[in-house]
Amino acid sequence: MDAYRLVACSFDDELEAWATLRQDCQIIYRDEEGQKQTVTSKIIDVYAANRADFIKLQDGTIIRLDHLISVNDKPIQFAHSTFSCS
Repeated sequence: MDAYRLVACSFDDELEAWATLRQDCQIIYRDEEGQKQTVTSKIIDVYAANRADFIKLQDGTIIRLDHLISVNDKPIQFAHSTFSCS
């Protein structure tokens, strides 16, 4: 697995808000093979594991945050430091 790139806290906060609201989100990301994928799903969890952050979708799909391209047309934003949001 490639080195994790920390996502900006503001973007992480938005992911958590979408999860709390349980609204459908259009999510564009790169899968494990690097292929661009587009799905519409609810984000049911935002969590950290193995020194990286992830979202879990309603269908069970798990996406590492730095593999996201955009959520609801909002491009991913990366942190300028190495400190975690929590």
